[in-house]
Order: sequence, then structure tokens, then C-alpha cells
Amino acid sequence: MQNKGLIRLFAILFGLVSIYQLSFTFVANKVENEAEAYAMSTVTDAEEDYVAKREAVESRYLDSLSGQEVFNLGVSSYTYSEVKDKELNKGLDLKGGINAILQISVKDILRGLADNSKDPVFNEALVRADEASKDSQDDYVDLFFEEFEAIAGSTKLASPDIFANKTLSEEINFQMSNEEVKPIIRRKIDESIVSAFEVLRKRIDKFGVTQPNIQRLGTSGRILVELPGAKNVDRVKNLLQSTAQLEFWETFKTEEVTPFLINANNTLQSLVETRQEVVEEEVSEIDSLLSDAAQDSLDIANQNNPLFDLIVSGGFQGSPMIATVAIKDTAQFTSYLRRSEVTALRPASLQYAKFVWGMPAKNSEVVNLYALKSNRNNEPAMNGDVITDAAQSFDIAGRPAVSMQMNTRGAKIWEELTGKAFREGGNIAIVLDNIVYSAPGVSKGAITGGNSEISGDFTLEEADDLANVLRAGKLPASAEIIQSDIIGPSLGQEAIDSGMTSFLIAMVLVLIWMVFYYGKAGIFADVALVFNIVLIFGVLAGLGAVLTLPGIAGIVLTIGMSVDANVLIYERIKEEVKKGKGQMQAIADGFSNALSSILDANITTGLTAIILLLFGTGPIQGFATTLLIGIATSLFTAIFVTRLLIEWYLKNGEKRLDFYTGVTKNLFTNININFLSKRKISYMISGALVLVSAIMLFTKGLDGGVDFVGGRSYTVRFVDPVNPSEIANDLNAAFGTAEVKTFGNPNQVKITTKYKVEEEGSSVDEEIQNAMFNALQKYLPEGITYKEFVQGSDEKSIGIVQAIKVGPTIADDIKKNAVWAILGSLAIVFLYILLRFNKWQFSLGAVTAVFHDVVIVLGIFSAFSSIMPFNMEIDQAFIAAILTVIGYSLNDTVVVFDRIREVIKGKGWRGGDNVNEALNSTLSRTLNTSLTTLVVLLAIFIFGGESLRGFMFAMIIGIIVGTYSSLFIATPVMFDTLESRGKSKKKEAVDA
Repeated sequence: MQNKGLIRLFAILFGLVSIYQLSFTFVANKVENEAEAYAMSTVTDAEEDYVAKREAVESRYLDSLSGQEVFNLGVSSYTYSEVKDKELNKGLDLKGGINAILQISVKDILRGLADNSKDPVFNEALVRADEASKDSQDDYVDLFFEEFEAIAGSTKLASPDIFANKTLSEEINFQMSNEEVKPIIRRKIDESIVSAFEVLRKRIDKFGVTQPNIQRLGTSGRILVELPGAKNVDRVKNLLQSTAQLEFWETFKTEEVTPFLINANNTLQSLVETRQEVVEEEVSEIDSLLSDAAQDSLDIANQNNPLFDLIVSGGFQGSPMIATVAIKDTAQFTSYLRRSEVTALRPASLQYAKFVWGMPAKNSEVVNLYALKSNRNNEPAMNGDVITDAAQSFDIAGRPAVSMQMNTRGAKIWEELTGKAFREGGNIAIVLDNIVYSAPGVSKGAITGGNSEISGDFTLEEADDLANVLRAGKLPASAEIIQSDIIGPSLGQEAIDSGMTSFLIAMVLVLIWMVFYYGKAGIFADVALVFNIVLIFGVLAGLGAVLTLPGIAGIVLTIGMSVDANVLIYERIKEEVKKGKGQMQAIADGFSNALSSILDANITTGLTAIILLLFGTGPIQGFATTLLIGIATSLFTAIFVTRLLIEWYLKNGEKRLDFYTGVTKNLFTNININFLSKRKISYMISGALVLVSAIMLFTKGLDGGVDFVGGRSYTVRFVDPVNPSEIANDLNAAFGTAEVKTFGNPNQVKITTKYKVEEEGSSVDEEIQNAMFNALQKYLPEGITYKEFVQGSDEKSIGIVQAIKVGPTIADDIKKNAVWAILGSLAIVFLYILLRFNKWQFSLGAVTAVFHDVVIVLGIFSAFSSIMPFNMEIDQAFIAAILTVIGYSLNDTVVVFDRIREVIKGKGWRGGDNVNEALNSTLSRTLNTSLTTLVVLLAIFIFGGESLRGFMFAMIIGIIVGTYSSLFIATPVMFDTLESRGKSKKKEAVDA
């Protein structure tokens, strides 16, 4: 092996970097475990609402550490916040939280662009587009255009009553054709969706969850939002679905507010003596668990100037910025201003004033406070619905600025507002969702015509963001949750526990097997395997990837599959030894000869993982990510690390290393099975299995999960075991139809219903959950409330522990992506094998075997879905299993084909005898790898949690069938097609 020193150095550095990346996860877990222990010690189970109280104490404990050093490496130290940012991210299924896909209403945007047109053709086209969208994958705007043109007659999109209105007059005139209008409307819709995306992103940033994820999904108006650890479902739904509120407010100046702040500070200061005894009494009573009032009072008692001590810098005369405060202190500052003793001090001029925080600058730790002029009805001077357009521009000095246009009504209000601000030297605050984004002054008198430019000390990015904010207020674009997955924290913890249990059991079993089968050489493979696991987790942490439950399954599967490379190498070394080669030469040739098979096998599996990554979503992408990383690290550790360890052990030439034990020395050595002679029997058996499977699929079908058929699914946990049939009868009265299955333990069921599946909105969700709560009363503990049922009544989460909703449109999209994923993987692998082996017969054999495997797995799921005591629904996880089976089957087939090519190249066909020789020579590797992988999968199936059982069962069946098909389907099909072609060529030569 060349450059051993460089490889050794790289391996050491790679390992150290991985350990460094993982160290942050260990420290973060340690701190959070201490916080949890502290919360449990201060709040007993006997207290009312103890779960919420513990969460509050734990949150406060962690907040207190956010800026404190918790990890010191000598050369650098890290605060808890920094450690948290660098830890290995956990997915929603491990941490609990909320995953949602929102659909921005393109219909609302079109109405806004048409200025709420009353035109009958326009409105009829919207109604028809609504109906068409239920069964179509096309974008809503395309459907609208199609329906409009179908009924338009002489009406054009550029009619004055539709899009050639005053709002769009600068871009659309009534002389334009429909084809000229369409791209303008599409661009306007995309701008509105971008604006809505920015609004949601900023709302989520201030929501307070760690590692949130928000991203646009193509150009369809869909937005993916993931909030790990979020527990308040109602708050999240309101946050995501409420329409953006853009407002313009007049502002107070610093000098108008400062006297009030001085009086407020003095009053708070005077509370020190009068409240000190009360504080100590409250603290003593609740033993460190402070109520909000007591906490406020204690903070006051410990400060000389309670309000002013929180101010980083004050405002200056004439400025709309009243004060600058550290972001971490804003909640405390706000709570002081809301105290009854402080609000009583407000002078008449500030009676209705609103104190609002600004938008902090990027990477800033401080934020500005503004005082807005309000009235008894809390109304702004002007609402944002008057904005017709906004864009990033440049002022006369070439600095980034923002230009905006208003409609006629807005222009008139804006003229009065800016005129007043100019005369009084005031400012106008631009406020979105109660955050001040800018508060510009007016320097040149009243602004007429509705066209304005906002300039200031903006960066290009800040100006672009402000333009998006302004555009967001011009159209009523609602956002509906069309798919959601809400997972309770206790279910997430159970997933971690079961996932880690299966991981450790599988790991131990594989380590023991390698030593049992290969003796001392197995120890070197085990060391490489453990090192491989460290690298996988290290790379995941370094890349900021998210670890999900399918991701853990991917890692565990990688353990089984990474053994394959070592098995291939060791089996080739044993063959070289039998040829009479010396120990070192046999090892060198064994590594060299196995390389081709290892690369081919891993590339085919990697191609399948890439397809999963492209077409999958959420947890499925997590599975694909870990599988891809595992393939890369497995190749490195098997090819290089194992060899380094072996050569280090044999460096003096005095030691001997056998690649077997006394039990396994002669296993598979004298086997001579005539596989090809049995191909007719295998064709008959496989044909019968495929036929039965096809009949089952056409007659009974598959048990489609909500991913594919749409609907709502709830995992509900009870105190005692329940009867699913009885629950189904009770729910049928409420929903018309509902499917209920035991899910894991007998006290847990999965409830699926299509009731009102096509209706969106939180009110429908609430209606369904209320009906479920009422129907299940007799199975629930006495006294449990609706809120407790929905959010979990205690740490054991009696009630709904997981809720999934998938709209019919997105279900169709998921089905379409699943079909494309399977077809795409087959096509790509067919082409790869064709390029690799230069004969289409090899590709045909491989694809036939894969088709055979997939149909049989689907047939088994169709036949036994109602019999097996675990969930066998066809969902995205099942598709991941099918694609993994495809990858594994191809992995096995490619290794066999690689050996056939090698043998045939040297010895020729000899009527199939050499094909049989190649198959027999790979039998040890095939069975060894399959057995190891099966042991791993069985460990996950038994110990890995209920949500993974169907996933694992599909893979177990797939591995068994895939191993069989590599030997008895792929090779015979390849041989027969090559043989028939050879015979036809001979016949052509004779005829000639």
C-alpha cells in the first residue's frame, strides 16, 4: 500500500476531528441532563401542572447558562449557546416537535392582484381552478389560466376589471394579450410567496426553538417548517397561519418618553424595601421555584436601578429610538413596563403608547426600543394593505434604499402622514408582526403621489429584506397547513432509547460474529468498524445534518453492510493463501482483487441512496444521508484502516495471521452446487411467487398510509390496554369511518380517518380532536381535560402523542415522487451495470432480480397487512425500505457478476461450469454478509421501536429474497440471454 504514512496521518486527524465534533453533543447532553435533574428535584409530581412547571424551571436554568462557559478545551472555551449550536442535531422523531408544510394561498394572491375583482369570468375561473387542483399536480396559477381561457369568451386577463387595474397599471395595460400578462402575474405571485416566506422566517426566528428549519419547496408556494422541541401546538399554528400585519405608526421622540422612564425606574427602585420580605417569603415557600411575580420582585431587589441597569445606551434628542437593550434582557424590560405600578405613572400623552422592539441587526446582541403613538382602539396611522409594490433600490448617493408604491387611498393618507412628520420633525415606524423594521424621518416635506423612497444606513441585504416586508403587507396571502406531523417529547425520548438499544445490540452481535468467524483478523475488522461509527457520527455533527430514527436505522444498516467489504477482502485473502502465496503477498493481492467488487457494490447502493435524497423528504432524507456517509466511511475504514492494522500486526514478519477459526476453517470449502441446473425450478418458484403477489396486489391492494391517501392519523396512548374494535365503533359514530389499530403496546392505538380530509384550517383540526376526545371519554382517566388530551396530560403522555395530517394534493405528490424514485433507481442502476459490464444481459439480469424482489415484498405486505401484529402501512418509510432492498439486492448481484466476469475472462464459459464455479466461490461472502445484515435488521425489528417495525420487516423480507434472487434469478437470466444470443450467432454463421 502506497503512502501509508499519509493515510495513517489522515485517519488519525479524521478521527480526532470527529471526536472533537461529537464532544459538543456530549457536553450539551450533560448540561441538559443536569437541568432536567434540577427541575425534577424542585418540582414534585404532587404539584398541580407539574410538567409545565418543570419545563419552565428547566428552560430558566438553561437560559441562565446561555452566556456562561460550560466547555473548556484549553485553547478555546465555549458557552452553552455555542455548544448547543455545534451539537449533533436531532430530528423531530427523536426530539419531539412540529413538522409542517404550508401552502401559501395563490388564490388569495390572485384576488389581491385583481383588486378583489367582481368580474364573473374571473371568479368562475377561480372556482373551477379550486376543483381542478384537487386532482391535479399542476401549479394553481396554471390551472387558473387554463380555466379562465376555457370560459373567457371575449374577456381578457388585461381587462380593467381584472389585472389592468390601478394597482398594476404601470405593468399591465388593457391592450396586452393573455400571453403577455401571464409572466407578469407569475412573477408577482412569486414575489408574494418570497415575501410570505420572509415573514414566516422572521416569526420562527423569534419563536425561540433551537435549530429551526424553514425552506421553500420548489415554485408551488409550499413552505416546509420544522420546529424541533416545540411543544405549544396552538401557538405554532397561530404563528404559521396568521396573515402578516404590516402597519405604519407615528413615533414618540426620546425626550417625550425619558421623564416617564425616570419615574418608572424610581418607582421600581422604591419597591426594594417594601417587597424584600415578600420575596424571601415566596422563595422559601416554593424552594427555589420562583413564580413570575416573585422572580420579578427578586430581580428588582437585587438592582440599584432596575430599569436603567438593563439599558445599554439611551436614545438621543429627536430620535425615535428610546433605548437600546441587550436581547436577553428584553423580556425583563417589557415585564417592568407592564407592571401596574409603572403603567399608573404614564402621563396623558403616553396613555395609549405602544412600546415595541425593533429588528436586531445581523449578529447583534442588542435591540432598539420604540414608543409608538396609538389610540383607544390601538389603531395604526396606516395599514400595509395600501402598498402595491416595493423593491430594493439605491438613493442619490448610491447607497442601498427601498422604493415603494401605494394605491390611491394610501397615497392620500401617506401625504397627510409625511406632511405632519415633516412639520413636527417626527418619524414613521414600519411595523410587521409587532416588530419595527425601520423608522425613517421625512426630510423634504409631504410626499405626494404614493411613490416613496426609504433611505438610511442599510446594507444591501437589509434593504432587500425590508422590500420583502413591505410587499408582504400588500396582499392577503393566507397560509394553510396541508401536511403536519406533531410528535410529543416523550415519544421522541422513547425513540432515542429504542434506537440506541437496537444500535448497541446490533453492534455487539456483529463484533462477536466477526471474531467468531475470522478469529484475530476479525478483531482488526471490529476496530475498523467501531472507528467507522465514530466517523459517521462525527461527519453528521460536522455537516450539521439531522439525526432521525430512520437515520439511526441507516447507521445500523451501515454496520451490517460495512462488514461486507471486510468479508470480501478476507475471503479473497483466503483464496490467495490456498493458491500457495506467501502471507504478505496473499494479503496484498486479496485487498487488490476485492477492490473492484467493493467499489461496484457500494456505488450501486450509493446511487439508490442519492435517489432517496432527491425524492424523499424529512426522515427519509435523513436515512439517505446517513447511508451515503456510511458508505464513504466504510470504504475508507475497510480498504485503508483494516489494512494498516493488519500490516502493523505483521510488520516484523514473525507473526502469523489466519483468517478463520477452528470452527470456520473448512466452511464452504468443498461446496460445488450446480446453480444453473436448478434455474428452471427457480423460475417456476419465482414465477409462482410473483404471480400470487400480483394477484394480491390487484385484488386486495396495499394498506396505504396517510402519506399516500391523505387524511389524519393520531397515535393515542391510554393508561390501560384497549380494544381497537370497540374504539373504532365509537369513532365511526363521530367520523362516519375510522380505522383503529393497536400500535406497539396494547394501551396505544393508531387512529386514521379521512373525515373532512379536503378541508383545511386549524378550526377543522380542533373539531376533529374535540370529537375524538368526546368519543374516547370512557377510555381516558377521570378528570382529564381536552388540553391535556391534545398535548399530553403528564410525562407519560396519556392522550395524543403524535398527530399527522396530509392533504389529498400533497399525498398525490408523495405517491408520484415514490414512483419516480423507484423507476429512477432502476434506470440509473441499469445504466451503471451496462457501462460497468459492457453487456445489456448483465443489466437485464440485475433489473429482473430487483423487479422480482420488489413485487414479492409488495405482495407479502398486501397479503399479511391485516394479520401481522405491527403496522404494515405503505408510507414514505416503506418506500425507503423498498429502495434500500433494491440497493442491497444490486449490491449482492454486482458482487456475483463481478466474480463471474473475472472467472469467464480467464477460463471462458465452458457451458456454464465456470459460472457455477464463480457462484460457489462467492457463496461464503454472500451468506456471511446476508446473515450479518439480517442479524442487524432483526435487532432493530425487535428492539427498535414500533414506528420502525414495518420498515424493518420490509427490509428483512427484501434481504432474504434479494440473496436468493442474486443466485437463482439474476445470474440465470443473464446466462440464458447471453447463451441464446450466442446460439443465434452460431446459427447465423452456419446459415451464411
